[in-house]
Amino acid sequence: MKKLVITFIVFQIFSSILIAQANLLRSGPMVGYSEMREVMLWVQTHDVADVKIAYWIKDSSSVKEYTNVVSTEKKSAFTAHLMVDILEPGLTYEYELYINGKVIQRSYPLEFKTQVLWHKGSDPPNFSFAFGSGAFINEAKYDKPRRIPTGGDYEIYEAIFSIKPDFMIWGGDNLYLRKSEYYSWTGILHRNSYHREQEYLQALWGSIHHYAIWDDHDYGPDNSNRSFVLKEKTLEAFKLFWANPTYGINGKPGITTYFEWGDVAFFLMDNRYYRTPNKRETTNREIFGAEQVEWLLDGLVSSKAPFKFIVTGNEFLTDNDYEENHINFNEERERILSLIKEEGIEGVIFLTGDRHFSELSKLEREGAYPIYDFTISPFTSGVNLTKMESNSYRVEGSYIAKRNFAIFELTGERKKRELKCSVYDKDGKKLWEYKINETELK
Repeated sequence: MKKLVITFIVFQIFSSILIAQANLLRSGPMVGYSEMREVMLWVQTHDVADVKIAYWIKDSSSVKEYTNVVSTEKKSAFTAHLMVDILEPGLTYEYELYINGKVIQRSYPLEFKTQVLWHKGSDPPNFSFAFGSGAFINEAKYDKPRRIPTGGDYEIYEAIFSIKPDFMIWGGDNLYLRKSEYYSWTGILHRNSYHREQEYLQALWGSIHHYAIWDDHDYGPDNSNRSFVLKEKTLEAFKLFWANPTYGINGKPGITTYFEWGDVAFFLMDNRYYRTPNKRETTNREIFGAEQVEWLLDGLVSSKAPFKFIVTGNEFLTDNDYEENHINFNEERERILSLIKEEGIEGVIFLTGDRHFSELSKLEREGAYPIYDFTISPFTSGVNLTKMESNSYRVEGSYIAKRNFAIFELTGERKKRELKCSVYDKDGKKLWEYKINETELK
């Protein structure tokens, strides 16, 4: 009898320890960028804790490897970036999270993958990725009083997860800073943490790789620009909460970065940190700024990718002069388009968001291949239900005024690659699709 009592007490203590560690987990783990030999993982705790990751090749008897232990701290919102670096190309790995030495069980798969090693002359890998923008999540005590809440249809993230893309690009307005949060570090961290911890997002974070840019609402106030006084702080928060490969170019601050997946290039642009105010007329008006434009063009010229995606928060090709569209900064816009043509750059496709509706714009050019702009918005923010705007570049039938997301699939053999974009509603019902063959962009 005495042994049974002791056993019961030990079991209770052990169970209490496990529960205590699990309760320390606030959000994640999240899978960040992927390369052939390394992957970045992310996690957030409620309080100070030591975290690490164990990982192994899926469906194998391989020995577990472990990341270094990282201690979370209040000054960094108790977030941790965990580098996984003993990896081989083209494999899927399973992993588990440890907090203070105890494994944390999750009810959904925890996996990541390394990119495939392929060589010139061989067929590149097929892959898919999700894209969209505008992710408002309601929090009543900080939201504007409205008869109908701004955010909704959060099941859209389950629909994305069910398709299992290889990775996801968040196209800006990935969260919405509130009026009570614009001008304090406390408020900025609260909004980032509140968005990241939602239960319906956890499975998506855990096994699909994530990349991100920002737009005005996760950078600062509505339509914010280079004058925003706390832009260094929102940039710091972006670095804490996203696991992109790099942040900024040429030693300058910002979120600009670049990555490749298979044979495709992705240029993730910063459309806020250096942006001229929309109403400023007595200066050179720019969104990216000259240095970022030169970096972009250098990268495009150097790339041999059949498809070169430029990801930015605002619509680029539309000729509608809504104040945030790039046409209102037309000197910079025309410079980019002219340089693309003059340099003979092929396969350029813009991925944009912001507008609370989706559409595809196609710019036909005499003596040159067309350029496309896939505008995909919103995930869970309010939908723009006003009359359809004019846009002479809009592909007929592509306009969608409801919550939606896009899945891009890259398939086919070398030099005959095909891009297919499928747009889905919140329930995963396909609304529209469009295909582009590599040969059409040469």
